[in-house]
Amino acid sequence: MSGILGKKLGMTSIFSENGEAIPCTIIEAGPCFVTHVKTKNKDGYDAVQLGFDEKPERLVSKPMKGQFARAKSKALRWLREFREVNGFPTELGAEVRVDIFAQGDVVDVRGRSKGRGFQGVVKRHHFGGVGHTTHGQSDRVRAPGSIGASSYPSRVFKGMRMAGRMGHDQVTVRNLQILRVIPESNILIIKGSIPGAINGYVEVVKSN
Repeated sequence: MSGILGKKLGMTSIFSENGEAIPCTIIEAGPCFVTHVKTKNKDGYDAVQLGFDEKPERLVSKPMKGQFARAKSKALRWLREFREVNGFPTELGAEVRVDIFAQGDVVDVRGRSKGRGFQGVVKRHHFGGVGHTTHGQSDRVRAPGSIGASSYPSRVFKGMRMAGRMGHDQVTVRNLQILRVIPESNILIIKGSIPGAINGYVEVVKSN
């Protein structure tokens, strides 16, 4: 398994040979650097940590400065571990570029969905509401309605669909096809949509 870290730049569409418009997402993937290597003997499991996206030295804590110094890499903004180490370089400071992928590869993309804040039941769970505003129902149009009984069970069941925080969850979209790889610009063009907002960080991993 091989993977890379990247940043979602946005969506566009490209045309196939038969003139079909294919929606796709553009990802700036890498270059990434190996900042830490974990082994089963020392850490209890095998893993490779990749770093992506430079940041100013003044924003780095002293412990992280030491880690970057050992890896002989610049200060990086986003670090992620990959447990499947097959296909990754295991020497500190090694560079991982977008050319580990090829056109036609199938990948899984993991990111964090857009945060929507605190939302009501109509937007969060697609409740229908009362559907009319007559007969004094002016304040109940988007209300959730009853949430439980009184004497039995005398409580609200766990998992009841109610208003609350929506979005900003880790989401994985599987089996997406790579349409183009542009190594000179560190660009991946992937068919379909992926989670997250523009400039959101994502992990791109080859599918099993």
